[in-house]
Amino acid sequence: MIRAAARLLVVVLGALAGLLLAGPAQAHVGGGAAGSDFDARVLAVDPALPGVAVRVLSFGDEFEVVNPTAAEVEVPGYSDEPYLRIGPDGVWRNANSPATYINLDRFGRTTLPPHADPDAEPDWVQVSTEPSFVWHDHRTHWMSEDLLPPQVAADPTREHLVSSWVVPLTYGGTEVQVRGELSWSPPPPAWVVWPVYVVLALAPVAAALVAREPRLLGVLLVVGGGAAVYHAVTTPEPAVSVSSHAGALVSALLPGLAALAVAVGGLVAAVRGRGGLTALLAVVLGWLLLVQGLPDVDVLWTANVLAEGPVLLTRAAVAVLVALGAGCVVGGLVATRRFRERPGRPADASLVRV
Repeated sequence: MIRAAARLLVVVLGALAGLLLAGPAQAHVGGGAAGSDFDARVLAVDPALPGVAVRVLSFGDEFEVVNPTAAEVEVPGYSDEPYLRIGPDGVWRNANSPATYINLDRFGRTTLPPHADPDAEPDWVQVSTEPSFVWHDHRTHWMSEDLLPPQVAADPTREHLVSSWVVPLTYGGTEVQVRGELSWSPPPPAWVVWPVYVVLALAPVAAALVAREPRLLGVLLVVGGGAAVYHAVTTPEPAVSVSSHAGALVSALLPGLAALAVAVGGLVAAVRGRGGLTALLAVVLGWLLLVQGLPDVDVLWTANVLAEGPVLLTRAAVAVLVALGAGCVVGGLVATRRFRERPGRPADASLVRV
């Protein structure tokens, strides 16, 4: 038991160290919600801008322009005043543009300073040395936090086109229109998905209460570890404006790898009949799964999710992280008592030859 406790301590410390070094995972593009019933997309850039990347992030909550070319992209404010300049000298923002302050809040809830005047002479302030910028452009998303669009409120059972939007730009003196649309989709019906979540949560508890040996619990740990790795590798690539692009990717991968290591350790312990160690590792894994899954729990009840894979698999992975993770914590605590190894007796009585 001393050796088993020492191994567990190493695993726990390693998992904690990995999470502390990684910091908060960049789980979503733009750092916003992982799921939403709204979704926005760019339909066309007219005329095309070779070398310039334009996209909407976080279901339309944010707008990104990446311009590594020699020409400058200019973005006007809502009153057609100069707002942004994005180019080889970095990003410059007009401190006298009302858009500078309106775009700081997702819903535009701000008080404009006295000098914010669309007719005032531009006061350019450099906000980045990189040729890219992300901001809340209120033309690309729904502006109410509490109210649904009228057409959605009238019939929330089917998909709706909420708006067709245009974000104007100027590239090297040429006027450009970025055209897109904002849509709404109904969320998955609760009666279909919630029973699955209940089964996932109860499975580890049942394995701890009913199974005669810890192997079933060990198999469930591997399922959780696999879901953690899948969730990590399908995390959307963060915006290029993130200060540490590689660091954000690493911070998303480390928790999944730590969870997989603990899951494999639990399965090995279960196969060897070390029920007590398997139970303790189940508690550790459950905690790791919850740390990964809870920030993304909104994908369980929304129509659209941010992921690099199929929506159904992403939702299933988060369901395993949250529901199975909670079940592993409870089931592990139950199993620590039920599979406790007693001094002077083998860990698994089935291994004793008569």
